[in-house]
Amino acid sequence: MKDSVTGTSTLPYSRIAVIGGGSWGTALASVAGRAGRSVTIWARRNDLAETIDRTLANPDYLPGVELPPMHATSDLAKALDGAEAVLIVTPSPTLRDMCRAIAPNIAPGIPLALCAKGIELGSGLLLSEVAAEELPGHPIGAISGPTFARETALDHPTAATVAFNFHYRDRMNPASSPAARLALSMSGGGFRPYVSDDLIGVEVGGAVKNVIAIACGMMSGAGFAENTRAALITRGIDEMKTLAEALGGRRETVTGLSGAGDLTLTCSSTTSRNMSLGTQLGQGTARADCFDGKPVVVEGEVNARSVVDLARRIRVPMPICETVNAVLHEGADLQTSFNALWTRPIEAEPRALDILLDHPAPTATLGFRAL
Repeated sequence: MKDSVTGTSTLPYSRIAVIGGGSWGTALASVAGRAGRSVTIWARRNDLAETIDRTLANPDYLPGVELPPMHATSDLAKALDGAEAVLIVTPSPTLRDMCRAIAPNIAPGIPLALCAKGIELGSGLLLSEVAAEELPGHPIGAISGPTFARETALDHPTAATVAFNFHYRDRMNPASSPAARLALSMSGGGFRPYVSDDLIGVEVGGAVKNVIAIACGMMSGAGFAENTRAALITRGIDEMKTLAEALGGRRETVTGLSGAGDLTLTCSSTTSRNMSLGTQLGQGTARADCFDGKPVVVEGEVNARSVVDLARRIRVPMPICETVNAVLHEGADLQTSFNALWTRPIEAEPRALDILLDHPAPTATLGFRAL
């Protein structure tokens, strides 16, 4: 396919490996398969890999969804053999170990797109920086956007951003960049990717939106409605912009699919585990009893700590994320914490207007229903 501006041919990647057999990994494997790529998906459990390979279904994570042709294996070397591009779709806390396992099994220079969202706890590194440390010489990017896995797997119209840093050759010939080639490789059916060269902005949006979604869930569970959610979404986007800019990203990226788009989706439905966790906590459910006591991994729960830790190190104010982290990890009371959030000093919305006023009712309380 030719770029309509430069006339340069863009070649899709023919063989794609998807590392991760959960719901999102399976959905992305479906996208690539429908787009005509040869796909191999790696699942940690051999029984799940055999089921996917034999039945073209993943009953554990996407029950009732028929998958396009693909292969599945629990052997990482087999999954990566011959791959021209790799999607890593394992939980963000496991990324460093996953990259170390991939390193001896991947050909030099193969691009990798990260499809989890977060910041590494302890180091404060973006996930792309973690991958770059463990897999030097490989282009590292991300796929991010407002994408519930089941809807994506069912081929509902879905848009997402494919982001890689652009180097000199990429800028001279954008159509042959890893971002453009991977976007083309995933295009087909209802899945519409957009290309970005702002990997930092895309990653920050993906990491922070999960934390803001927990905040929206907490307030929804506590009995508040649309005004409150809209305020948290809007001010949450501002926190994303501020952190992205401080790290070298662009504020405008956060208004796109991977920031505002993903945040809007995640804060709109308890299909999101982040929103669901917040809602249960807001209703007064103890953390151990959320999700009926099942050990459900919620990325925003991990991200709350790592995002706030990074923000504190580089002196970026993120009051909503601070509030969520205090409730989740510092034993703070939910009602007291959100009362404090709402009665902080009054600020101007445009940053250029330098105003900071003491709140006239710093001890006021929001109208929480009885928990």
